[in-house]
Amino acid sequence: MSTIEMTSDMGVIGADPMLPSWYAVERVRRENHDTFTLELCACDGETAFGFQPGQFNMLYVHGVGEIPISISGDSERQDIVTHTTRAVGTVTRAMWQLKRGDTIGLRGPFGTVWPVEEARGRDVVIVAGGIGLAPLRPVLYSILHHRESYGNVVLLYGARTPDDRLFVDEILTPAVESRIQVDETVDRAVTGWGGKIGVVTSLIPRAGFDADEALAMVCGPEVMMRFTIEALQRRGMDADQIYVSMERNMKCAVGFCGHCQYGPTFICKDGPVFRFDKIEHLFGIREL
Repeated sequence: MSTIEMTSDMGVIGADPMLPSWYAVERVRRENHDTFTLELCACDGETAFGFQPGQFNMLYVHGVGEIPISISGDSERQDIVTHTTRAVGTVTRAMWQLKRGDTIGLRGPFGTVWPVEEARGRDVVIVAGGIGLAPLRPVLYSILHHRESYGNVVLLYGARTPDDRLFVDEILTPAVESRIQVDETVDRAVTGWGGKIGVVTSLIPRAGFDADEALAMVCGPEVMMRFTIEALQRRGMDADQIYVSMERNMKCAVGFCGHCQYGPTFICKDGPVFRFDKIEHLFGIREL
């Protein structure tokens, strides 16, 4: 990361969190019609950096702008840092046009993490909607690296259509399904789709986990997360067993700008991953 450090009367206090480091685009992979994955490596050829599942980076396209994107790669691989996002705004559309060898600014990693360590010895329920699978992908990598440390592991994934699904050739494969239970559904089928049709919450009642002991990790649109939490609670899970990602409206990543204030908390500093009982009183309030 950056070698420029902030100082105070007490001496050096660490690298400037507002100063990006420059990374080279190693690969741009199109996931579907509007979603892509950037694989980046440090321009100086050194190890990129370590991160934990759930954290995010701020990515900066010179002359265009900066946005927060969750890290979607393998936390045990430090030569490449991976981000998956949709080309839906000015910055992400500029990223969509990047080619191998182009450079991009990066700040981070920032934020709280998924409870991968707390889940050891317990069943794990991972519920993702659409692109919400990307921030949960590092959890799957971590669990698969240490599969013997967990009980039953269930991935429930919902997408709008079969063509909108992510990482089909990687996570949604027989090799992965032999180690974890994968169940997926789509809102709207197309010709040739032989899988389930319906919302992702419809998969929860029959999923193979012990509700008394499991931890759930949920990411997707807020309306999807709200109904998922309700379905998990009907299954018997308590609010302190459920974790959600609330990444939204972040601008600075260090709590200076106030764009991501969520009640008394800031998503960038106190999240984006929250245990649900900590934000239950705020969840779903439209004004927030």
